Amino acid sequence: MLKAPIPPDEALRLDALRRLSLLDTEAEERFDRLTRMARRVFDVPIALVSLVDEERQWFKSCIGLEVSETARDISFCGHAIMGNETFIVPNASLDPRFADNPLVVGGPGIRFYAGQPLRIANGCKLGTLCIIDTVPRVLSDEDVGLLKDLAAMVVQELEAVQLATIDELTGISNRRGFVMLAEKSLLLASRVQMPLSLLYLDLNGFKGINDRWGHAEGDRALIVFASLLKQAFRGADVFARMGGDEFAVLLPNVVEAQAQLAYERFNAILTEHNRHSGCGYELACSTGIVSYDGRGCVSLTALLTRADELMYQRKRDGKH
Repeated sequence: MLKAPIPPDEALRLDALRRLSLLDTEAEERFDRLTRMARRVFDVPIALVSLVDEERQWFKSCIGLEVSETARDISFCGHAIMGNETFIVPNASLDPRFADNPLVVGGPGIRFYAGQPLRIANGCKLGTLCIIDTVPRVLSDEDVGLLKDLAAMVVQELEAVQLATIDELTGISNRRGFVMLAEKSLLLASRVQMPLSLLYLDLNGFKGINDRWGHAEGDRALIVFASLLKQAFRGADVFARMGGDEFAVLLPNVVEAQAQLAYERFNAILTEHNRHSGCGYELACSTGIVSYDGRGCVSLTALLTRADELMYQRKRDGKH
């Protein structure tokens, strides 16, 4: 068996996938409708919208299977996302890449597989719309075109989700996207008694930038600030533009002292940027830092409120 390979853009792909906040969510009619259409159009027993996570493929929509995920190593979709074209296996039992695959020799007994990669605007393939049969089959060129059309409709739904959770200006999560991701992290922290910390940041002097250099330059300052956040914090951290010139970063498995060090590293990155930017103003921020030790119950709203209060207190005190 040939294990599913890893795409060269894996880090970017996983980041885009997780920012959708779709993994482990309930079934949705907008996706189920498309898999039902695929099963009916191609007369197959199984149709899936499969999202390929780091170690598994998880099914956002699953028609004809009882399971909600399988290991990535044995997934057909893990192979499909390596290219842009439809990935077709006419008879898996005769294909050396899949003949001894557990999904072929055991349930569901895959013989035929066709998966169209779900390619979003940044070029990443997050998963596939795939159809599966327990008998060998071939697809005509017309069939391939139909599968591509249905997959394009799935991508439209994924991008609608993305637009609802991504800040259009900076490209990082917006408040809605942050809340969705942060609440999952908080729930996990409570379950396993893991600490986490929250930074609430306000870009200092933003109104002055807009007043003196114009709103286009103000937008550029927000974009640069967001890019420096992405540079400074870990891939596992959740960061977002909460609105206006306010940002938040949630750091899982980080205590307050570590969060303070992370903030100091970010300030060092800001200082280095200011040294070379040549734009006539400096980027600086005030922050409030709160932590949760994983014990007892706390709401995300309470953490955000407290961090916001601390941030404004520091701003009033001039402690930037």
